[in-house]
Amino acid sequence: MSRKERDRITIMAGVKAKELSQVQAAELLGLGYRQAKRVWRRYQDEGDAGLVHRLRGKPGLRHKPLALRVQVLARCAEERYADFGPTLMAEELGKEGLEVDHDTLRRWLLAAGNRTVRRRRQQHRQWRERKPCFGAMVQLDGSHHDWFEGRRGKCVLMVMVDDATNRIRVRFSEEETTRASYDLLEGWVRQNGLPGALYVDRDSIYRCEGQSSVAEQLAGQERQTQFGRAMGQLGVELILANSPQAKGRVERMNGVLQDRLVKALRLAQISDLESANRFLEETFLREFNRRFERVAASALDAHRNVPRNLEEVLSWEEERVVQRDWTVACEGKWYQLDRQHEALSLASRKVVVRTLREGQVQLVYRGRKLKWNELPTRPVRAQPSKPRKPARVIKPPGANHPWRRPLLRAGRAARFGVGDSGQPPLRSGFPPSPTPNRRNKATATNKKGTFPPKL
Repeated sequence: MSRKERDRITIMAGVKAKELSQVQAAELLGLGYRQAKRVWRRYQDEGDAGLVHRLRGKPGLRHKPLALRVQVLARCAEERYADFGPTLMAEELGKEGLEVDHDTLRRWLLAAGNRTVRRRRQQHRQWRERKPCFGAMVQLDGSHHDWFEGRRGKCVLMVMVDDATNRIRVRFSEEETTRASYDLLEGWVRQNGLPGALYVDRDSIYRCEGQSSVAEQLAGQERQTQFGRAMGQLGVELILANSPQAKGRVERMNGVLQDRLVKALRLAQISDLESANRFLEETFLREFNRRFERVAASALDAHRNVPRNLEEVLSWEEERVVQRDWTVACEGKWYQLDRQHEALSLASRKVVVRTLREGQVQLVYRGRKLKWNELPTRPVRAQPSKPRKPARVIKPPGANHPWRRPLLRAGRAARFGVGDSGQPPLRSGFPPSPTPNRRNKATATNKKGTFPPKL
Protein backbone atom coordinates (compact mmCIF):
# COMPACT_ATOMS: atom_id res chain seq x y z
CA MET A 1 0.00 0.00 0.00
CA SER A 2 1.07 3.56 -0.57
CA ARG A 3 1.62 6.14 2.14
CA LYS A 4 -1.57 7.91 1.14
CA GLU A 5 -3.58 4.72 1.57
CA ARG A 6 -2.03 4.00 4.98
CA ASP A 7 -2.98 7.49 6.17
CA ARG A 8 -6.56 6.85 5.09
CA ILE A 9 -6.65 3.64 7.15
CA THR A 10 -5.63 5.59 10.27
CA ILE A 11 -8.27 8.28 9.74
CA MET A 12 -11.05 5.76 8.92
CA ALA A 13 -10.13 3.81 12.07
CA GLY A 14 -10.66 7.05 14.05
CA VAL A 15 -14.09 7.49 12.45
CA LYS A 16 -14.93 3.88 13.29
CA ALA A 17 -13.95 4.47 16.92
CA LYS A 18 -16.09 7.63 16.87
CA GLU A 19 -13.06 9.76 17.67
CA LEU A 20 -13.55 11.76 14.46
CA SER A 21 -16.64 12.84 12.59
CA GLN A 22 -16.94 12.36 8.83
CA VAL A 23 -16.68 16.14 8.36
CA GLN A 24 -13.39 16.22 10.27
CA ALA A 25 -12.17 13.16 8.35
CA ALA A 26 -12.95 14.89 5.03
CA GLU A 27 -10.86 17.90 6.07
CA LEU A 28 -7.94 15.71 7.13
CA LEU A 29 -8.07 13.72 3.88
CA GLY A 30 -8.39 16.85 1.73
CA LEU A 31 -11.58 15.50 0.15
CA GLY A 32 -15.10 16.74 -0.19
CA TYR A 33 -17.73 15.54 2.24
CA ARG A 34 -19.49 13.38 -0.37
CA GLN A 35 -16.20 11.77 -1.46
CA ALA A 36 -15.27 11.15 2.19
CA LYS A 37 -18.61 9.34 2.68
CA ARG A 38 -17.83 7.09 -0.30
CA VAL A 39 -14.42 6.22 1.17
CA TRP A 40 -16.04 5.49 4.56
CA ARG A 41 -18.64 3.26 2.89
CA ARG A 42 -15.95 1.22 1.07
CA TYR A 43 -14.04 0.91 4.32
CA GLN A 44 -17.14 -0.42 6.08
CA ASP A 45 -17.85 -2.93 3.32
CA GLU A 46 -14.34 -4.21 2.49
CA GLY A 47 -12.16 -3.14 5.39
CA ASP A 48 -8.58 -2.09 4.65
CA ALA A 49 -8.73 -3.56 1.16
CA GLY A 50 -11.48 -1.10 0.27
CA LEU A 51 -9.00 1.79 0.53
CA VAL A 52 -6.59 0.38 -2.07
CA HIS A 53 -6.74 2.05 -5.53
CA ARG A 54 -9.09 0.19 -7.86
CA LEU A 55 -6.53 0.13 -10.74
CA ARG A 56 -3.81 -1.44 -8.63
CA GLY A 57 -2.39 -4.43 -10.54
CA LYS A 58 -4.36 -3.65 -13.74
CA PRO A 59 -2.85 -2.36 -17.01
CA GLY A 60 -3.02 1.41 -17.53
CA LEU A 61 -5.41 3.04 -19.90
CA ARG A 62 -2.50 4.08 -22.18
CA HIS A 63 -0.76 0.74 -22.18
CA LYS A 64 0.43 -0.72 -25.49
CA PRO A 65 -0.62 -4.16 -26.67
CA LEU A 66 1.79 -6.96 -25.94
CA ALA A 67 1.93 -7.85 -29.64
CA LEU A 68 3.13 -4.32 -30.49
CA ARG A 69 5.86 -4.52 -27.84
CA VAL A 70 7.10 -7.83 -29.22
CA GLN A 71 7.09 -6.49 -32.77
CA VAL A 72 8.97 -3.30 -31.79
CA LEU A 73 11.64 -5.16 -29.80
CA ALA A 74 12.12 -7.57 -32.70
CA ARG A 75 12.65 -4.65 -35.08
CA CYS A 76 15.12 -3.02 -32.68
CA ALA A 77 17.10 -6.27 -32.58
CA GLU A 78 17.83 -6.09 -36.32
CA GLU A 79 21.48 -5.50 -37.23
CA ARG A 80 20.94 -2.26 -39.12
CA TYR A 81 19.29 -0.72 -36.04
CA ALA A 82 21.84 -2.02 -33.55
CA ASP A 83 23.32 1.41 -32.74
CA PHE A 84 20.06 3.43 -32.93
CA GLY A 85 19.10 5.37 -29.83
CA PRO A 86 15.50 5.34 -28.46
CA THR A 87 14.61 8.75 -29.92
CA LEU A 88 15.87 8.07 -33.42
CA MET A 89 14.49 4.52 -33.35
CA ALA A 90 11.04 5.82 -32.36
CA GLU A 91 11.12 8.15 -35.37
CA GLU A 92 12.07 5.32 -37.73
CA LEU A 93 9.32 3.11 -36.31
CA GLY A 94 6.81 5.93 -36.78
CA LYS A 95 7.62 5.96 -40.51
CA GLU A 96 6.56 2.29 -40.62
CA GLY A 97 3.32 2.90 -38.74
CA LEU A 98 4.54 1.62 -35.34
CA GLU A 99 3.74 4.58 -33.04
CA VAL A 100 5.73 4.30 -29.81
CA ASP A 101 6.89 7.13 -27.57
CA HIS A 102 10.67 7.33 -27.14
CA ASP A 103 10.39 7.12 -23.32
CA THR A 104 8.24 3.99 -23.61
CA LEU A 105 10.73 2.48 -26.03
CA ARG A 106 13.59 3.32 -23.65
CA ARG A 107 11.83 1.52 -20.78
CA TRP A 108 11.15 -1.50 -22.97
CA LEU A 109 14.80 -1.70 -24.04
CA LEU A 110 16.03 -1.35 -20.47
CA ALA A 111 13.62 -4.05 -19.27
CA ALA A 112 14.74 -6.37 -22.08
CA GLY A 113 18.40 -5.78 -21.27
CA ASN A 114 19.14 -4.33 -24.72
CA ARG A 115 20.23 -0.96 -23.40
CA THR A 116 22.42 0.28 -20.57
CA VAL A 117 22.54 3.69 -18.95
CA ARG A 118 25.83 5.54 -19.53
CA ARG A 119 26.84 8.30 -17.18
CA ARG A 120 29.37 10.81 -18.46
CA ARG A 121 31.57 12.93 -16.30
CA GLN A 122 30.94 16.61 -16.90
CA GLN A 123 33.23 19.61 -16.62
CA HIS A 124 32.21 23.13 -15.67
CA ARG A 125 31.93 25.54 -18.60
CA GLN A 126 30.83 29.13 -18.78
CA TRP A 127 27.46 29.48 -20.47
CA ARG A 128 27.15 31.95 -23.35
CA GLU A 129 23.84 33.37 -24.49
CA ARG A 130 22.81 32.78 -28.07
CA LYS A 131 23.02 35.56 -30.60
CA PRO A 132 19.71 37.41 -30.87
CA CYS A 133 19.08 37.12 -34.62
CA PHE A 134 19.67 34.83 -37.56
CA GLY A 135 22.97 35.48 -39.34
CA ALA A 136 24.68 37.44 -36.56
CA MET A 137 27.24 34.63 -36.06
CA VAL A 138 27.73 31.27 -37.74
CA GLN A 139 30.00 28.53 -36.39
CA LEU A 140 32.14 26.57 -38.86
CA ASP A 141 33.98 23.30 -38.29
CA GLY A 142 35.09 20.10 -40.00
CA SER A 143 34.01 16.73 -38.60
CA HIS A 144 36.40 13.83 -39.35
CA HIS A 145 34.61 10.50 -39.11
CA ASP A 146 34.04 7.20 -40.90
CA TRP A 147 30.79 8.48 -42.36
CA PHE A 148 30.25 5.55 -44.74
CA GLU A 149 31.14 2.80 -42.23
CA GLY A 150 33.91 1.32 -44.34
CA ARG A 151 32.04 1.40 -47.66
CA ARG A 152 34.66 3.93 -48.83
CA GLY A 153 37.61 5.77 -47.32
CA LYS A 154 37.27 8.26 -44.49
CA CYS A 155 36.31 11.83 -45.34
CA VAL A 156 35.34 15.07 -43.61
CA LEU A 157 31.96 16.73 -43.24
CA MET A 158 32.15 20.53 -43.27
CA VAL A 159 29.43 21.91 -40.97
CA MET A 160 28.04 25.43 -40.55
CA VAL A 161 25.57 26.14 -37.71
CA ASP A 162 23.76 29.40 -37.08
CA ASP A 163 24.20 30.42 -33.45
CA ALA A 164 20.68 31.81 -33.02
CA THR A 165 18.50 29.26 -34.83
CA ASN A 166 20.55 26.03 -35.09
CA ARG A 167 20.00 26.03 -38.87
CA ILE A 168 22.78 24.03 -40.50
CA ARG A 169 24.40 23.55 -43.86
CA VAL A 170 26.81 20.65 -44.45
CA ARG A 171 28.89 19.30 -47.30
CA PHE A 172 31.19 16.29 -47.70
CA SER A 173 34.81 16.72 -48.79
CA GLU A 174 37.86 14.51 -48.99
CA GLU A 175 39.89 16.70 -46.60
CA GLU A 176 39.44 19.83 -44.50
CA THR A 177 41.08 22.38 -46.79
CA THR A 178 40.65 26.01 -47.77
CA ARG A 179 38.73 24.94 -50.86
CA ALA A 180 36.32 22.84 -48.76
CA SER A 181 35.66 25.86 -46.53
CA TYR A 182 35.17 28.08 -49.59
CA ASP A 183 32.64 25.66 -51.14
CA LEU A 184 30.59 25.38 -47.95
CA LEU A 185 30.63 29.12 -47.29
CA GLU A 186 29.57 29.90 -50.84
CA GLY A 187 26.56 27.59 -50.52
CA TRP A 188 25.53 29.31 -47.27
CA VAL A 189 25.96 32.80 -48.76
CA ARG A 190 24.03 31.93 -51.92
CA GLN A 191 21.16 30.57 -49.85
CA ASN A 192 20.98 32.96 -46.87
CA GLY A 193 23.35 35.88 -47.44
CA LEU A 194 26.62 37.07 -45.95
CA PRO A 195 26.83 36.44 -42.15
CA GLY A 196 28.20 39.00 -39.74
CA ALA A 197 30.84 36.77 -38.11
CA LEU A 198 32.35 33.30 -38.40
CA TYR A 199 33.36 31.36 -35.27
CA VAL A 200 36.12 28.85 -36.16
CA ASP A 201 38.90 26.90 -34.47
CA ARG A 202 42.63 27.64 -34.67
CA ASP A 203 43.35 25.40 -37.62
CA SER A 204 46.04 26.51 -40.07
CA ILE A 205 43.28 27.18 -42.61
CA TYR A 206 42.02 30.10 -40.53
CA ARG A 207 45.10 31.19 -38.55
CA CYS A 208 48.57 31.98 -39.96
CA GLU A 209 51.38 30.40 -37.97
CA GLY A 210 54.18 32.56 -39.42
CA GLN A 211 55.48 35.76 -37.86
CA SER A 212 54.62 39.10 -39.46
CA SER A 213 57.28 40.91 -41.44
CA VAL A 214 58.80 44.18 -40.30
CA ALA A 215 56.67 46.16 -42.78
CA GLU A 216 53.49 44.42 -41.56
CA GLN A 217 54.41 45.05 -37.93
CA LEU A 218 55.03 48.73 -38.60
CA ALA A 219 51.69 48.96 -40.40
CA GLY A 220 49.95 47.19 -37.49
CA GLN A 221 48.89 44.24 -39.64
CA GLU A 222 49.01 40.52 -38.94
CA ARG A 223 49.76 37.82 -41.44
CA GLN A 224 46.62 36.23 -42.86
CA THR A 225 45.75 32.96 -44.48
CA GLN A 226 43.89 32.90 -47.76
CA PHE A 227 40.63 32.29 -45.88
CA GLY A 228 41.34 35.16 -43.49
CA ARG A 229 42.17 37.46 -46.40
CA ALA A 230 38.88 36.55 -48.11
CA MET A 231 36.87 37.21 -44.94
CA GLY A 232 38.57 40.58 -44.58
CA GLN A 233 37.57 41.55 -48.11
CA LEU A 234 33.99 40.41 -47.51
CA GLY A 235 33.75 42.25 -44.20
CA VAL A 236 33.05 39.10 -42.18
CA GLU A 237 34.57 39.03 -38.69
CA LEU A 238 36.67 35.91 -38.15
CA ILE A 239 36.61 34.79 -34.49
CA LEU A 240 39.14 32.16 -33.38
CA ALA A 241 38.01 29.88 -30.56
CA ASN A 242 40.45 29.10 -27.76
CA SER A 243 39.01 25.62 -27.13
CA PRO A 244 36.57 23.17 -28.74
CA GLN A 245 34.08 23.86 -25.94
CA ALA A 246 34.02 27.56 -26.87
CA LYS A 247 32.23 26.66 -30.10
CA GLY A 248 30.27 23.89 -28.43
CA ARG A 249 27.18 24.40 -30.58
CA VAL A 250 28.85 23.11 -33.73
CA GLU A 251 30.75 20.45 -31.75
CA ARG A 252 27.50 19.04 -30.36
CA MET A 253 25.97 19.24 -33.81
CA ASN A 254 28.85 17.12 -35.10
CA GLY A 255 27.92 14.46 -32.57
CA VAL A 256 24.27 14.51 -33.63
CA LEU A 257 25.24 14.20 -37.29
CA GLN A 258 27.68 11.39 -36.59
CA ASP A 259 24.73 9.51 -35.08
CA ARG A 260 21.87 10.39 -37.44
CA LEU A 261 23.57 11.07 -40.78
CA VAL A 262 25.61 7.85 -40.67
CA LYS A 263 22.44 5.81 -40.23
CA ALA A 264 20.59 7.80 -42.90
CA LEU A 265 23.38 7.10 -45.40
CA ARG A 266 23.26 3.43 -44.44
CA LEU A 267 19.52 3.17 -45.00
CA ALA A 268 19.80 5.05 -48.31
CA GLN A 269 22.70 2.76 -49.37
CA ILE A 270 24.96 5.69 -50.36
CA SER A 271 28.70 5.07 -50.69
CA ASP A 272 30.17 8.01 -52.67
CA LEU A 273 30.59 11.73 -51.99
CA GLU A 274 28.66 12.98 -55.00
CA SER A 275 25.55 10.99 -54.14
CA ALA A 276 25.92 11.90 -50.47
CA ASN A 277 26.05 15.65 -51.19
CA ARG A 278 23.02 15.32 -53.46
CA PHE A 279 21.19 13.41 -50.70
CA LEU A 280 22.02 16.20 -48.25
CA GLU A 281 20.64 18.92 -50.51
CA GLU A 282 17.49 17.13 -51.62
CA THR A 283 16.40 15.18 -48.56
CA PHE A 284 18.38 15.28 -45.33
CA LEU A 285 18.94 19.01 -44.67
CA ARG A 286 15.31 20.01 -45.19
CA GLU A 287 14.02 17.41 -42.72
CA PHE A 288 16.86 17.95 -40.24
CA ASN A 289 16.39 21.74 -40.08
CA ARG A 290 12.65 21.32 -39.67
CA ARG A 291 13.27 18.97 -36.76
CA PHE A 292 15.97 20.87 -34.88
CA GLU A 293 15.71 24.52 -35.94
CA ARG A 294 14.50 26.92 -33.26
CA VAL A 295 13.03 30.42 -33.33
CA ALA A 296 15.50 33.26 -32.78
CA ALA A 297 14.92 35.87 -30.08
CA SER A 298 14.62 38.56 -32.76
CA ALA A 299 12.91 38.30 -36.12
CA LEU A 300 15.65 40.41 -37.76
CA ASP A 301 17.82 38.71 -40.39
CA ALA A 302 21.40 39.97 -40.00
CA HIS A 303 22.64 38.55 -43.30
CA ARG A 304 23.92 41.01 -45.89
CA ASN A 305 23.56 41.00 -49.66
CA VAL A 306 25.69 38.64 -51.73
CA PRO A 307 28.64 40.50 -53.33
CA ARG A 308 28.99 40.32 -57.09
CA ASN A 309 32.63 39.27 -56.98
CA LEU A 310 32.11 36.43 -54.51
CA GLU A 311 33.86 33.88 -56.72
CA GLU A 312 36.86 36.18 -57.13
CA VAL A 313 37.14 36.82 -53.40
CA LEU A 314 36.93 33.11 -52.52
CA SER A 315 40.19 32.37 -54.33
CA TRP A 316 43.96 32.29 -53.82
CA GLU A 317 45.96 35.51 -54.25
CA GLU A 318 49.73 36.00 -54.37
CA GLU A 319 51.79 39.16 -54.95
CA ARG A 320 54.49 38.96 -57.61
CA VAL A 321 56.96 41.47 -59.10
CA VAL A 322 56.88 42.21 -62.84
CA GLN A 323 60.27 41.57 -64.43
CA ARG A 324 62.03 43.92 -66.83
CA ASP A 325 60.79 41.87 -69.76
CA TRP A 326 57.18 42.29 -68.48
CA THR A 327 56.82 38.67 -67.39
CA VAL A 328 55.37 37.39 -64.12
CA ALA A 329 56.37 34.07 -62.55
CA CYS A 330 54.06 32.23 -60.14
CA GLU A 331 53.70 28.57 -59.14
CA GLY A 332 56.13 27.42 -61.83
CA LYS A 333 54.30 29.25 -64.63
CA TRP A 334 55.26 32.36 -66.59
CA TYR A 335 52.85 35.00 -67.85
CA GLN A 336 53.63 37.67 -70.45
CA LEU A 337 51.73 40.95 -69.94
CA ASP A 338 50.10 42.51 -72.98
CA ARG A 339 51.59 45.57 -74.68
CA GLN A 340 48.39 47.58 -74.20
CA HIS A 341 49.33 48.11 -70.53
CA GLU A 342 52.53 49.96 -71.43
CA ALA A 343 51.17 53.23 -70.04
CA LEU A 344 50.99 51.66 -66.53
CA SER A 345 54.80 51.20 -66.39
CA LEU A 346 54.41 47.83 -64.71
CA ALA A 347 58.08 46.81 -64.76
CA SER A 348 59.39 46.29 -61.20
CA ARG A 349 55.86 46.79 -59.78
CA LYS A 350 53.80 44.29 -57.79
CA VAL A 351 50.74 42.64 -59.28
CA VAL A 352 48.29 40.15 -57.75
CA VAL A 353 48.10 36.68 -59.26
CA ARG A 354 44.60 35.39 -58.48
CA THR A 355 43.71 31.71 -58.95
CA LEU A 356 40.00 30.89 -58.93
CA ARG A 357 38.62 27.58 -57.69
CA GLU A 358 37.83 26.54 -61.27
CA GLY A 359 41.52 26.95 -62.16
CA GLN A 360 41.29 30.27 -64.00
CA VAL A 361 44.12 32.77 -63.45
CA GLN A 362 43.72 36.54 -63.21
CA LEU A 363 46.45 39.18 -63.00
CA VAL A 364 45.28 42.28 -61.17
CA TYR A 365 47.00 45.63 -60.66
CA ARG A 366 45.27 48.08 -58.31
CA GLY A 367 41.88 46.48 -58.92
CA ARG A 368 42.32 46.41 -62.70
CA LYS A 369 42.46 43.09 -64.51
CA LEU A 370 45.38 42.76 -66.91
CA LYS A 371 45.62 40.88 -70.19
CA TRP A 372 48.35 38.30 -70.49
CA ASN A 373 49.54 35.22 -72.35
CA GLU A 374 50.99 32.14 -70.72
CA LEU A 375 54.47 31.24 -71.93
CA PRO A 376 55.14 27.58 -72.73
CA THR A 377 58.61 27.59 -71.15
CA ARG A 378 60.70 29.75 -68.92
CA PRO A 379 61.88 32.85 -70.83
CA VAL A 380 65.62 33.02 -71.48
CA ARG A 381 66.80 36.46 -70.48
CA ALA A 382 69.75 37.84 -72.55
CA GLN A 383 72.77 38.73 -70.46
CA PRO A 384 74.19 42.27 -70.98
CA SER A 385 77.29 42.20 -73.23
CA LYS A 386 80.53 43.49 -71.71
CA PRO A 387 83.53 44.76 -73.80
CA ARG A 388 86.14 42.07 -73.95
CA LYS A 389 89.71 42.97 -73.11
CA PRO A 390 92.25 42.32 -75.86
CA ALA A 391 94.42 39.29 -75.37
CA ARG A 392 97.72 40.07 -73.75
CA VAL A 393 100.66 39.67 -76.13
CA ILE A 394 103.89 38.68 -74.49
CA LYS A 395 106.86 40.01 -76.38
CA PRO A 396 110.25 38.48 -75.83
CA PRO A 397 112.84 40.86 -74.30
CA GLY A 398 115.19 42.67 -76.65
CA ALA A 399 118.87 42.01 -77.13
CA ASN A 400 119.90 44.89 -74.83
CA HIS A 401 117.40 43.95 -72.09
CA PRO A 402 119.05 43.49 -68.70
CA TRP A 403 117.77 39.89 -68.63
CA ARG A 404 119.87 39.17 -71.73
CA ARG A 405 123.11 40.69 -70.38
CA PRO A 406 125.74 38.10 -69.71
CA LEU A 407 126.78 37.73 -66.11
CA LEU A 408 130.15 39.29 -65.40
CA ARG A 409 132.40 36.86 -63.61
CA ALA A 410 135.58 39.07 -63.37
CA GLY A 411 135.09 39.92 -59.76
CA ARG A 412 133.66 42.53 -57.50
CA ALA A 413 135.59 45.40 -59.16
CA ALA A 414 134.09 44.61 -62.54
CA ARG A 415 130.58 44.40 -61.04
CA PHE A 416 130.76 47.87 -59.52
CA GLY A 417 132.11 49.85 -62.41
CA VAL A 418 131.03 53.22 -63.74
CA GLY A 419 127.33 53.29 -64.50
CA ASP A 420 126.34 50.95 -61.67
CA SER A 421 124.29 52.07 -58.70
CA GLY A 422 126.83 50.94 -56.16
CA GLN A 423 124.33 48.52 -54.61
CA PRO A 424 124.97 44.78 -54.29
CA PRO A 425 123.72 42.80 -57.24
CA LEU A 426 120.37 40.99 -57.17
CA ARG A 427 120.10 37.31 -56.35
CA SER A 428 119.58 36.63 -60.03
CA GLY A 429 123.02 38.03 -60.77
CA PHE A 430 121.87 41.11 -62.69
CA PRO A 431 122.81 44.65 -61.56
CA PRO A 432 120.04 46.50 -59.72
CA SER A 433 119.81 49.48 -62.10
CA PRO A 434 121.76 51.09 -64.91
CA THR A 435 122.00 54.48 -63.13
CA PRO A 436 125.51 55.86 -62.61
CA ASN A 437 127.23 55.99 -59.24
CA ARG A 438 127.01 59.63 -58.34
CA ARG A 439 128.79 59.29 -55.03
CA ASN A 440 132.21 58.96 -56.64
CA LYS A 441 132.48 59.15 -60.42
CA ALA A 442 136.27 59.07 -60.47
CA THR A 443 136.90 55.95 -58.49
CA ALA A 444 135.09 53.02 -57.06
CA THR A 445 136.05 52.07 -53.53
CA ASN A 446 135.60 48.81 -51.69
CA LYS A 447 137.10 47.31 -48.56
CA LYS A 448 140.25 46.07 -50.26
CA GLY A 449 141.27 49.34 -51.97
CA THR A 450 140.69 51.91 -54.65
CA PHE A 451 140.55 51.07 -58.32
CA PRO A 452 140.67 53.47 -61.28
CA PRO A 453 137.60 53.68 -63.48
CA LYS A 454 137.43 51.78 -66.74
CA LEU A 455 138.15 53.70 -69.91
